[in-house]
Amino acid sequence: MQNHTHNVLLYYLYTPIENPEEFAAEHLAACKEIGLKGRILVSREGINGTCSGTIEQTEQYMEMVKSDPRFADIVFKIDEADGHAFKKMHVRAKKEIVHLGLEDDINPNELTGNYLEPEEFYKLMQDQDTVVIDARNDYEYDLGHFRGAVRPDVETFRDLPNWIQENKEQFEGKKILTYCTGGIRCEKFSGWLKREGFEDVNQLHGGIVMYGKDPEVQGKLWDGQLYVFDERIAVPVNRVEHTIVGKDHFTGEPCERYVNCANPECNAKILCSEENEHKYMRSCSDDCREHPRNRYAFEHGLTGEQVQQRLEALKETAQ
Repeated sequence: MQNHTHNVLLYYLYTPIENPEEFAAEHLAACKEIGLKGRILVSREGINGTCSGTIEQTEQYMEMVKSDPRFADIVFKIDEADGHAFKKMHVRAKKEIVHLGLEDDINPNELTGNYLEPEEFYKLMQDQDTVVIDARNDYEYDLGHFRGAVRPDVETFRDLPNWIQENKEQFEGKKILTYCTGGIRCEKFSGWLKREGFEDVNQLHGGIVMYGKDPEVQGKLWDGQLYVFDERIAVPVNRVEHTIVGKDHFTGEPCERYVNCANPECNAKILCSEENEHKYMRSCSDDCREHPRNRYAFEHGLTGEQVQQRLEALKETAQ
């Protein structure tokens, strides 16, 4: 991006933080003073953040963080942008910076998979004895993924261990490669795989973000786009070719546009074109379209009668 004005930072570090609540309050005040916007989680196990600001603001923030001895080794992944990627600034203290839902949690500083740099990951992905596991959620995979990667049928990261246990026969005896957005989820997931008895466990160092920036691989063998948890929603990875793998929820046509279902009790992420968003009232099912608090109907001032007319029109076209 030429003449960009802003940066988006993505980072994490597993390092002890003794009083996360106190740290979160102080960190929030410092971020606001700098002028950053974003979402940062802190816990006794470390820090996990993504935030945006002008080039000067983000440089000031990185300098501030690295000046703390606890975070001296932190690695910032930097995306160029032409504005903020967030509306507000949040810093929250949590029990974990990544929730895998384990009774006996993994400490990645004690147990984690072997790190693979992008070039090595690229080569091993093509080995027939290798299985590549996407450590993200299903809707993230649906927008983009490594070619041939396994798609776990999970809506949240904490569902992943159960899914692996139910499908473990397809991974036994294989060289396992795992990947996620920036690497933080794989740190715990790969450690858990090793604890479960899988021997040859490897993770993409720096995640998909760094893979796309690597000057040698240039994002090759990645199809689609990368789902990111900010207002950009999707960013490119493969700098050699772009293949759309996302499919419109309603028509199955190629699509990379995500919206949230208008039923507030559902809120599912669905891929759909702008045309279909209006045709189907941004709702993933008839039940969601008929929900009394449907946000699409409210936003467009539709009366109950108008909603019924639309539903009947949809039923007629479906016949």
